[in-house]
Amino acid sequence: MVSALASALASRKERLAEAIAWQIGRPLHQADETSRFQLVTEKHIEAAVVLKDEPFPAENGVQRFVRREGQGVHLSIAPWNYPVGLLPWLVVAPLIAGNTVILKHADQTALIGQILQEAYDSIDAPFGALQILPMRHADAESLIRAGRIRSINFIGSVRGGLEVHRAAAGTLTHVHLELGGKDPAYLRPDVNLASAIPKLADGCFSNAGQSCCSVERIYVHGSIYDYFLEHFANEMENWTLGNPITDHPAVGPVVRQSSADAIRRHVEEAIGSGAHYQAKEQARAFQRQDNCYVAPAMLTEVSHSMSIMRDELFGPIACIQKVANDQEALHWMNDSDFALTASVWTSDIDAGVRLAENLEAGTVFVNRCDHADLYLPWGGQKQSGLGRCNGRDGLLQVTEAKSFHISNE
Repeated sequence: MVSALASALASRKERLAEAIAWQIGRPLHQADETSRFQLVTEKHIEAAVVLKDEPFPAENGVQRFVRREGQGVHLSIAPWNYPVGLLPWLVVAPLIAGNTVILKHADQTALIGQILQEAYDSIDAPFGALQILPMRHADAESLIRAGRIRSINFIGSVRGGLEVHRAAAGTLTHVHLELGGKDPAYLRPDVNLASAIPKLADGCFSNAGQSCCSVERIYVHGSIYDYFLEHFANEMENWTLGNPITDHPAVGPVVRQSSADAIRRHVEEAIGSGAHYQAKEQARAFQRQDNCYVAPAMLTEVSHSMSIMRDELFGPIACIQKVANDQEALHWMNDSDFALTASVWTSDIDAGVRLAENLEAGTVFVNRCDHADLYLPWGGQKQSGLGRCNGRDGLLQVTEAKSFHISNE
């Protein structure tokens, strides 16, 4: 069933890509997420072996095993920033585990939900096992408070996640929250900058910085700081800003005017407190105060006294701070209310792993960033969320374990 759903979505990839480009502003040539949906679906099917009965040694003639069962009605609340690519975690995993799924898609990308329902209805699948329901926030809150939902999977903002958590209080509903990030990266003096800089720029600027695991804070050892700034500025020249439909830019507008205004306020506040702003001239010329275009840029001379180093930005701004050593970098990296991912960049892998062991994050990287693996558990610590999705762990968390004891007497 889920494989057929992936194929049905793939057959609608042009409509889905156009909807993404128009609804969130991602460049059209980057907007097809159906291949990601298909790949993640395949990996979930492979991981479904974890749902088989797990036997244990018999004792005193008693046969014992554990069976995984669906939890029941599962409510998934989808975000707008990857409106197709994130659906396997919200739809495919709970369906494979035997749940019935109600999906509330983000208002910003409601058309994606309509196309998903159309795709589901076109395949030979159980009627009603997947239902996409348009709901206001108040409707979703009332549904959760009623206690009829057995599990909830929410991907979105911290504020939205806290509202879901409060609504579920006292219902004993399983709640999974994948929330925001303020993800840091640290470059040690022995880093391969030729390799690191393009990857970090992609981590900062792709999807206009509108990813939960976007790199928002970069800490650079003082011995390579000036060299890094020069070459990172050169790399920014590749990050063109333009109309997502008519141009072929690297970055389109952010999702809405209010988001652009909030990003600019953080930047202006940082500049007012002594930060230095630098952006590509083409991009700076394209953005205006009255539109949703935000130039990919870097801010230097930043500090943790600035809101831009503490609040999730969700925009294409790289905030770069100089540090003296590993210990200082580790201190600042962990000085955050968020803890989704963090990365260390170094040629000394052992040193990188030692630092990663002390990072507060659900996922740690050495010499990579901004990546949701297809096998490993995904989720955050602190205000970045509760629980894990993806792969075997994700499937287990949308099931109930039932223990069987069978005696022959």
